[in-house]
Amino acid sequence: MATKVFDFIKEDLAVLEPALLEATKAKVELVTEIGSHLVKSGGKRLRPALFFLAARSGGDYQRERVMPLAVALEMIHMASLVHDDVIDNADTRRGSATANSKWGNQISILSGDYLFAKAFYMVASGEFSKRVNVQLASLICDLSAGEIIQNKETYTACIDEEEYYDRIAKKTANFIAISCQLGADVAKLPEKTVDALYDFGYCIGMAFQLTDDLLDLTSDSKKLGKPAGNDILQGIVTLPAIHALNVSPDKEELRRIATNRNMTAEELAHAIDIVRNSGGIEYTKKKVQEFLNTARKVLPEDLPAEVRETYLMVVDFIGGREF
Repeated sequence: MATKVFDFIKEDLAVLEPALLEATKAKVELVTEIGSHLVKSGGKRLRPALFFLAARSGGDYQRERVMPLAVALEMIHMASLVHDDVIDNADTRRGSATANSKWGNQISILSGDYLFAKAFYMVASGEFSKRVNVQLASLICDLSAGEIIQNKETYTACIDEEEYYDRIAKKTANFIAISCQLGADVAKLPEKTVDALYDFGYCIGMAFQLTDDLLDLTSDSKKLGKPAGNDILQGIVTLPAIHALNVSPDKEELRRIATNRNMTAEELAHAIDIVRNSGGIEYTKKKVQEFLNTARKVLPEDLPAEVRETYLMVVDFIGGREF
């Protein structure tokens, strides 16, 4: 994520990187090698960053005490991406080779399982409440359910917006919401503030995923770190395409392409053109702004000034994302 956005917690994020490398070490050399590759491939570290901000909102912030939970959040995210890449048969992510392209699907899935287990080990070894463990377990259930829903809908050209919102909530928004909520929990903030930060995280999470879906259709492979138009190629229809499937005069042609498991590069390009010409991009941008406006409204007023200002910078960043 843009470095300046998180200047307030740059020391926390700096300590996070070696902590992640340390957490992915194992007695099995290959596990360490894969973990190191995943950490060094980079990432926005959005979830632990949002967690750190909320955790700093209390009166007794101790980085050493909260770091295991920040590491666990990022490890869960890494594990979910490893599994996603296997399902999507992806070769690159963030411009780096995926684990499955380097070590194969079986080892990658087992590595993701290891990261999930290690994340819970980190939390169980720390001084956290039972509620934290329950929330993280619920989170992984949601991540799995979201992936199952997406897999069920692959190459079906589903046009149900509510199903789409449910899917991206489970895959992205709930995770970001819980990251904010857990930080507020460890900071011992009032329950009203904890709930408001969850709502804030949910709204920016929905906007973040909607923007991801936009960028898949509007950006290029170099910026994305993965092939442009990959969602349609994988049979996944996101909100811009759902809008086109509902209103475009070429919706039947788009449906034919989106349900074709063997679509050509020319068909993919044509499908993207149909989505763009339908107003799907503008429709989705409007939804992004609606979620971001709600996020601004629900963000608690009683947060420390630097924390609140940083959260608002995150909102602005998501609204202007190009990668």
